[in-house]
Amino acid sequence: MNLDPFSTRTSDMIRGVVVFFFLTQALGAEMGTTDNLKEIVIGRCYNYVTLVQPNSRYDCEEIWREFQEAVLRRTSCNVAVRDYQRMFHTMPQALPCDRLLFWSKTHKLVHSYSAVTRHFWTLEDTLAGYLFNDLVWCGQDHGDRGFNFSSCPMWSTCVNHPVYSLWKQASKNFAALACGNITVLLNGSVPNSFSRDSMFGSVELDNLNPRMVNHVNIKVVANLEGPFLESCSQGSVLDLIKILSRRGFRWTCSDSDVTLKILQCMQNPRQSSCQTCSNSLLRGH
Repeated sequence: MNLDPFSTRTSDMIRGVVVFFFLTQALGAEMGTTDNLKEIVIGRCYNYVTLVQPNSRYDCEEIWREFQEAVLRRTSCNVAVRDYQRMFHTMPQALPCDRLLFWSKTHKLVHSYSAVTRHFWTLEDTLAGYLFNDLVWCGQDHGDRGFNFSSCPMWSTCVNHPVYSLWKQASKNFAALACGNITVLLNGSVPNSFSRDSMFGSVELDNLNPRMVNHVNIKVVANLEGPFLESCSQGSVLDLIKILSRRGFRWTCSDSDVTLKILQCMQNPRQSSCQTCSNSLLRGH
């Protein structure tokens, strides 16, 4: 018999969390709107116009008003891409040529890569991406026009999910403005590293303009420990190459990028392949 009150309370808490998880899954719901959403979005906006792009002239309060109007005028599963048009009109943005970095299934690595090289722009570096990254929101389905902080629908349950619709429009804008040389980072350790169902495959790829984009640099990077499922010569990467060729894009593909390998080893220096690499470098001295 367990007489430890702490263990008993802990077990009860764990059971409660498990029950809540399965209930929310069964109802097709996830956690509700991010707490303090307004303060976060407006705060990020002021940070962006003050520190990230100090020469920009955006009205942060107006952006919030248009965002709020788009979301709260409709039920939580009925916010279409077009509903955000007025908000995006308040935040036009020019993007630099030769620096745009697209990605799919490489979320953690791509932003480390961008931060280390200080060269690339990802979608999350644009104003829209910066404001809404990692946030959740939805309106009420009944009565009150405020945000629902208790529960929002999962993306898979909605054709016009309020979060998905915003990111779809932001991704479309990002791709349509791409020019010069662009880079695409894919995960070689997952099946279907390129998928037509992903945001890159379903939205961004189709909105790239071959008259504006000179070259597409594909980089496939697998986990250091594997599995090594896809590369420039196998898997769904070949499907991406076929689409690019058919649309008239020039492309290159690499699955042994040295900078990415070093970055992975910095994050996991005890991995055996990193030990081999460091020993080789030491012998070189």
